[in-house]
Amino acid sequence: MNATTYGLDVAKRIFQMYWVDSQTGEIANRRFRRDELIAFLARRPAGRVAIEACGSAHWWARKIKALGHEVVLLHAKFIRPFVQTNKTDAADARAIWTAVQQPGMRTVAAKTEDQQAMLGLHRMRSLLIKFRTMQVNQLRGLLYEFGVSFRAGRAAGLAEIRARMAELEEVLPGSIIRALQDQLRRIDGIEQDINQLEKQIGGCHKQEAACRAIAEVPGIGRLTATALVAAIGDARTFRSGREFASFLGLVPRQSGTGGKIRLGAISRRGDPYLRTLLIHGARSVMCHTKVPTPWQKAIQDRRPANVATVALANKMARTAWAILAHGSTYERNHVSVRPA
Repeated sequence: MNATTYGLDVAKRIFQMYWVDSQTGEIANRRFRRDELIAFLARRPAGRVAIEACGSAHWWARKIKALGHEVVLLHAKFIRPFVQTNKTDAADARAIWTAVQQPGMRTVAAKTEDQQAMLGLHRMRSLLIKFRTMQVNQLRGLLYEFGVSFRAGRAAGLAEIRARMAELEEVLPGSIIRALQDQLRRIDGIEQDINQLEKQIGGCHKQEAACRAIAEVPGIGRLTATALVAAIGDARTFRSGREFASFLGLVPRQSGTGGKIRLGAISRRGDPYLRTLLIHGARSVMCHTKVPTPWQKAIQDRRPANVATVALANKMARTAWAILAHGSTYERNHVSVRPA
């Protein structure tokens, strides 16, 4: 007899589950609390549990898998079309159950604890960088209102502010000087926190063989390598490097009708943080490579700079996927051969 498929809508305290019993055909749509859900699944025969890939979904995937069930994570946008009525927990659970049974439905790879922890470090670092940028911009704006301007660039501007502190004390009110010093100390504290997080990320990068392997690709450093490995999960979830690049939003947006397809700007789907890291890495390669590859030189000659940069980021993502999916190493002069 086929295993029972469950559609589980997770939340913080209340959980809704929809299923059709594989033996009796009975339809159930029940509400559980956290402990009740774990106890219920522990008693049930092994089945397939579908969950929307949202907050805590990866933890639930690991927990339910430990109870002997198969777990499938689905993207929210693939579930929404199957909500037939108003959006409720019961309707969502039924929509998840319906969506997971569709032929060719794409799934999300469940992440391990280490992968989630790595992404957490990246999120904290990204937020601290945002705070630092806001603090520096506010500092520049306030001083500009008193007719004081500084060189462009964060490091150069802060260095000039500190070097001209004696001059600023003569032209600025005392209250502003005290606030300026507090702001500089705050920025220094954020800098130290960012450096500490980057040390932790660098330590994980040294320990993870997959991170070291894709870091050999030009334009991929320790930040991009660790973020990619943590975000991908199982690289074999994607059927090809093209599909992975599409997942990151590094492919043209398509719009077609009447048999004619038009290609536009990149789709910008997926994680913007990963896409930003890859594009910045590609821009660094474009600007600093002394001997560009024939492919890079050809695309730089025929396409605008930003288009060439995104194309290189796409190529970097596909190369990283090939290394992770096939367990290979980076070869600078590798020639791809199309399968027969």
